Amino acid sequence: MTQFYKKRYIHQEGASVTDSKDKMAGSVTVEAALAAPLFLFAVLCLVYLLEIQAIRLSVISAAQSAAKTAAEDMAVIPIFNPVKLKSDLVSFIGSERLERSIVQGGSQGVHCWRSWYEAEHGVIHVEIDYKIRLPFPEFTGLGMKYKESFLVKPWTGYEKNGIENDDDQIVYVTKTGSVYHTDYQCKYLQLSIRFVSYSGVSDLRNVDGGKYHACENCVHGGNMSGVYITDYGNKYHNSLNCSGLKRTIHSVKKAECKGMGACSKCGQ
Repeated sequence: MTQFYKKRYIHQEGASVTDSKDKMAGSVTVEAALAAPLFLFAVLCLVYLLEIQAIRLSVISAAQSAAKTAAEDMAVIPIFNPVKLKSDLVSFIGSERLERSIVQGGSQGVHCWRSWYEAEHGVIHVEIDYKIRLPFPEFTGLGMKYKESFLVKPWTGYEKNGIENDDDQIVYVTKTGSVYHTDYQCKYLQLSIRFVSYSGVSDLRNVDGGKYHACENCVHGGNMSGVYITDYGNKYHNSLNCSGLKRTIHSVKKAECKGMGACSKCGQ
């Protein structure tokens, strides 16, 4: 009887050790099952943050290049076109890159319509808006909005080097003008063309307080979304190619401007 109870006690002790090992193994399995998804989620977040940073750098770099192109274009035609700014921006990034990116809406999701030109200080205000998709189901609509903004000074010509004779100074004149200008960007020399809504043009006034009337050469009918006006003109135009928006500027030496006075704005 004594041996029987002894063997039974040893058997029970062995079963207790085995159960403890099974519980430890089960605990390790549960911890591994919880840790693996958390690790994968952390890796996904890191990859997503890197992609967000990459697309932001691409947008900023492309926006700066597009703004530089716009500044150069304004040296020829003094009008800022936000539609062309966006077209150049998409071209610099690559439409395929945007369509495959995490930018919501792809190339259509990048907006530049808030960009504008401040004629008073001669500065282009560039504002780029877009939205980044977050790694959640698409029906949730969750995302992060970003706005990149900076200022660009349009190209105003080359700086003078050295000392030159007053008669050899380069000045600017127009075909019908009676004065010469020392600054190519003089407000009396430039047309300061703006694109405005046709429905609101009747409420606008030029610098002298006058109303704008339809140009006889390019405005036919009234079915227009927008028109072109100038700060000192009294006509609105339907085409940038209209002769009323053209002004030929000649650069000549000051000695050739006999009988012409200096501009009251830039020639003093």
